[in-house]
Amino acid sequence: MDIQLSLLVLLAALLHAFWNTLVKSSDDSLAQLALLNFFSALLAISAIPWVGIPDPASWIYILASTIIHTGYYILLLQAYRFGDLSHVYPLARGVAPLVVASLSVVFTDEFLNIGQLSGVLLISASVTSLAWHRGGPRRGRLKSVLFALGTGCMIGGYTIIDGSGVRLSGNALAYIAWLFAVDWIPIAIIAIFLRRHTLSQAVNNQWRSSCLGGVLAIGAYGLVIWALSLGAMALVAALRETSVVIAAVIGTVFLGEPFGRRRIVAAFGVTAGIIVLRLAV
Repeated sequence: MDIQLSLLVLLAALLHAFWNTLVKSSDDSLAQLALLNFFSALLAISAIPWVGIPDPASWIYILASTIIHTGYYILLLQAYRFGDLSHVYPLARGVAPLVVASLSVVFTDEFLNIGQLSGVLLISASVTSLAWHRGGPRRGRLKSVLFALGTGCMIGGYTIIDGSGVRLSGNALAYIAWLFAVDWIPIAIIAIFLRRHTLSQAVNNQWRSSCLGGVLAIGAYGLVIWALSLGAMALVAALRETSVVIAAVIGTVFLGEPFGRRRIVAAFGVTAGIIVLRLAV
């Protein structure tokens, strides 16, 4: 990965942290997520006349990614139902690069050298450490741990699918636009079914933050998909998960959360992992 691509992924991590903060601060996470995806879809649909249609070979990947993303949303919301965001989010995001590193060997023949693998492991371990409390996961959080691990597997799955699909599309922008144009539909149906009595109120209360979140979301994952078309998937996935540390900083600055020793150590660990990735050849 060259420095420009690395900076793009780090920018994506920043945008990802901001829209997750919006969802975190929402009174209704499901409604907020559905509205956010809807606004992302509006942007994507408006871009389709300009970016065109991806190669038919990638259409099955767009469908598969939509299915996996829906599973990701469901597992993530369930994880938040049983656990705190400060516990669930780092665990899910920290596991994802390891899943991508493993699957990329099997499905894309991408092998990391020792230095690259060390960087991925260091970033994942640093991110995951934020989910630990006094040496281990908090007691009574087994369900949240299981859902968080499942979420991490979904993240790894859709990363591999989108990385493979965008490389077959012949047009990264078209792949990104069409993915966002269809990805919102399943979660919207779920939200309408489960929030049919309160969804209109949620729209009135949250449409402004959802609009902003939609812009941030399509920017965040759009940049990641672009990077996946150019660089090794495991390296992109590892750099993307720096969003967890960025989210911790945002939480400290804007939400009044304590940064604490664990977050400081994790931040240094992520920084060290990025340096290792940059030096590894």
